Amino acid sequence: MSPLVTVYITNYNYGAFIAQAIESVLNQTLQNFELIIIDDGSTDNSKEVIERYESHPKIDVIFQLNKGLNVTNNIALRAAKGNYIVRLDADDYFHPQALELLSEALDADKELGLVFPDYYYVDENGQITEEFKRHDFSSDVSLLDQAAHGACTMIRTEYLRKLGGYNESFSCQDGYELWVKFIAHYKVANVSQPLFYYRRHSSNLTRNESRILSTRAKINEVYSNDRFGSLRSVCVIPVRDESMALRKLGDYCIIDYRIMAASTCSNIEKIIISSPSSEVRNYVELKHQEDTKVHFHLRKEEDARLNVALPHTIHAVLDSFYTRNDFPDAITVLTIEFPFTESYVIADAIHTLFLFDSDSLISVRQEGSMLFQHKGSGMQAILNQDKVVKLEREALYKLAGGITVVKTENFLKHDKLLTGKIGHIMMDQLSSFGIFTDFDLQLAEWILEKKKKNTAVQSTR
Repeated sequence: MSPLVTVYITNYNYGAFIAQAIESVLNQTLQNFELIIIDDGSTDNSKEVIERYESHPKIDVIFQLNKGLNVTNNIALRAAKGNYIVRLDADDYFHPQALELLSEALDADKELGLVFPDYYYVDENGQITEEFKRHDFSSDVSLLDQAAHGACTMIRTEYLRKLGGYNESFSCQDGYELWVKFIAHYKVANVSQPLFYYRRHSSNLTRNESRILSTRAKINEVYSNDRFGSLRSVCVIPVRDESMALRKLGDYCIIDYRIMAASTCSNIEKIIISSPSSEVRNYVELKHQEDTKVHFHLRKEEDARLNVALPHTIHAVLDSFYTRNDFPDAITVLTIEFPFTESYVIADAIHTLFLFDSDSLISVRQEGSMLFQHKGSGMQAILNQDKVVKLEREALYKLAGGITVVKTENFLKHDKLLTGKIGHIMMDQLSSFGIFTDFDLQLAEWILEKKKKNTAVQSTR
């Protein structure tokens, strides 16, 4: 008789933690499972720990040379005999009822493709530091742009196989790639109980922000191109303050960094610098005269006033550079203050807008610091950020990176840049760096020098 659930544990040098992970599976209230342990070429004492469990009748062990996470995921998928499959990372561990409650949710709804729980954060010693509660996907969620974990998410094995398993061209973010595939074909849901313990420590892959976000961008590009083809966007760079736009930063002016990033983004077909300044016009037309994407739009003085909304300018740009039957799919607005945003981030904003069927999108960074309000009687943490139980719906985000994208049809219908369901992309720390003061400019010069030195070192290797 086939087991109901296949659990597989992936391990690489987590000998200090893997016994706890294995025991958390063996001690489940639901015992109709098989456990596959895959050691991916560990060099610590993992092999000795795993070998203690090889004779257990529910356990199969695979020792392999280092193949990477997604290859390992597919090895487990090919070996799986269960109706449902769930991965447990070797440094994490299950709540005793995890398999029972997750499988019950899948049993109850044949249309569900995957289900995931809330979870606890624990430290290296297994002490709970926070409880993290996801949104209620049955009532609160209409925009599916916040993915489940790759681990501790239970998946209908048949559906995962139909979708081709895991894409082995990506070295991380397997859960995100899985999520993007699944939401296009199947229902997803959550169990609003913490059912696994997520260990945070210095060697977690999830600490590597730039690698995570760049991989997500590649995933979004692959699936966006597959579903929508090559999306077209006009890029509008509005300039009110010519003194800021034309300030020097290294070998270029600040505005040049935005233009160059947009120019190398394949989804951007036209770059329109809109300004009432003749000085900006002369500079742009001379500096970028060989770039056929770049155009200047003379913005009306009244449209450039601080109290006039940007849609006036967007309409003027569309009327000047497009006919009604040839509008692009999206309008991308870049503010000039963020010189270190790379072109793939701009492309990712466009892809993300369409993949998750948002109406508009902003670039943000999650606020990790505690924020306070003065209530008259003293300072109080906003949304009780100091509490142990953290609600996903209470997370705070700040605008960062100066990217706004809107579907053209929604802009024309509502005459707003931000309209309907507003999606987001997360910005890395460097892309979020903005120049607003002289001190910011000095920091930007230092960052630029560091980048040049790093590039020079890498080119000599």
